[in-house]
Amino acid sequence: MRVKFHSRQLESCFDSGRKFLIKKSSSAEMKGSAASTASRRPRRGWYSRRTLEPLLVSIGVVALAEIGDKTQLLALILAARFKRPVPIIAGILCATLFNHALAGALGAWITTVVSPTVLRWVLGLSFIGMAAWTLIPDEIEKDEGDVAKRFGVFGATLITFFLVEIGDKTQIATVALAAHYGTPVLVVIGTTLGMLLADVPAVIVGDKLSARIPMRLVHSVAAAIFLLLGVVTLFGLGSKPAL
Repeated sequence: MRVKFHSRQLESCFDSGRKFLIKKSSSAEMKGSAASTASRRPRRGWYSRRTLEPLLVSIGVVALAEIGDKTQLLALILAARFKRPVPIIAGILCATLFNHALAGALGAWITTVVSPTVLRWVLGLSFIGMAAWTLIPDEIEKDEGDVAKRFGVFGATLITFFLVEIGDKTQIATVALAAHYGTPVLVVIGTTLGMLLADVPAVIVGDKLSARIPMRLVHSVAAAIFLLLGVVTLFGLGSKPAL
């Protein structure tokens, strides 16, 4: 009887050990599979295409469109008149952020009230219209540079840039880009950086730099980018509005 009892105990111990090893092995395989799946899963960081495309396109297209634009001409006038680049650049930054934030918010709001089909046609035709508008040279009104007599250099830059930018091609481009990509914050950051890339050298260097820039070539490149965005949007290629 004892021998039978001991043999049953041994069999029970072996069964328990075997089940424990199988369970452990199964658990390790599941963890390994999960880790392998996680390693294969694409990482979505700040450098992903969804982040970089609206940011880089906004920077590039606005920087090119701003060259020779009336806001850059205004920056040249203020820089030549007051020779104080720091308050002028600070005024450009604040005015652009405020103006383009409103434009980006408008672009995001448009996507909530317009159907995808209508939005695609509106944006596509808007980009094509921007391409034609970019080829038309801008002029600055004389009284737009006279505000500094009452508000100082920073106040003059802030007020005149904000007012001149209303309805300007770079503001309209911000609305269209924000509606196209559905990421207004990234678009506003990009368009603001694009404005600074074009205007800060104009403030610091002045007419010497603008005289050496081939304006027709730069405007043609900007127009080509707008035209490409329009065609891509109309045919539903690439990034679509996030609705």
